[in-house]
Amino acid sequence: QPFLPPSGEGCPRKNADAVQDRDASANPSSPIIAVFKVFQQELDTKHDKYERLVKISRDVTIESKRTIFLLHRVTSVPNAEDILNEADVKLDAVRQKIGLIAEELRGEDIYQFHRAFTAGIQEYVEAVSFLHYIRHRSLISLEEINARLVFMRTEKVDPKGSDEALPLGAQVLTFHVTPSDYLLGVADLTGELMRMCISSVGNGDIDTPFQLSQFLRQIHDGFSYIGNTGPYEVSKKLHTLRQSLGKVEDACYALRVRGSEIPKHMLADVFSSRTTLLDPEEGVV
Repeated sequence: QPFLPPSGEGCPRKNADAVQDRDASANPSSPIIAVFKVFQQELDTKHDKYERLVKISRDVTIESKRTIFLLHRVTSVPNAEDILNEADVKLDAVRQKIGLIAEELRGEDIYQFHRAFTAGIQEYVEAVSFLHYIRHRSLISLEEINARLVFMRTEKVDPKGSDEALPLGAQVLTFHVTPSDYLLGVADLTGELMRMCISSVGNGDIDTPFQLSQFLRQIHDGFSYIGNTGPYEVSKKLHTLRQSLGKVEDACYALRVRGSEIPKHMLADVFSSRTTLLDPEEGVV
């Protein structure tokens, strides 16, 4: 029969933990317990803020994607300005969501919470740069993006004995897109431009692909100039960027060599099949 230690005897570590738990429960006013309660409150506050930022970022991502899907219709409608104006309205709503992120980050270190909202900001950069390219045929700068992310917040107080709230004054909140988020958003933009190229060819527009080819080549040269000195995620997206550039250049080559042989109403079928053969796993969203 195995030996059983007397009551109260056993593992010294377990006994010590039991004594500490008993002392802690018996001493709620212990200074150590008070300090750890402060730590607990600070961590809970940080985690709650992080979760709120994740939810706001998810909304920013969804609305930005919807704006991108809307902008892809400019190649198939007679009046593109209506589409662009509707995209402006959607992006204004997205900026209001980013204003909520700016409020959450007031007085906080942005890099403590950066992972919570970086995906949404990258998607916003992709959408706003796509709209800017369609309108101006150029790349929007980081300064232009940040200039639109300035928000006015007016705080009011309800004075005693008064039915009206008196404003204390307007407060300016700013949100700065980081250079890494800007670069990652521009890298994702190249995929949308490739899809725009194929759609333009399918609709009989043979000028846009050559413009896109030159523009994508300039973006590729810029990323190649950055090299390994940029963020780690940029090097991972450089492969996709080169794939998009290759598809656009292939379309331009086919247009230049065989453009006169293929009727315009058949260009969509030809280039959709060529795109599938080039990369069968990547679907056009």
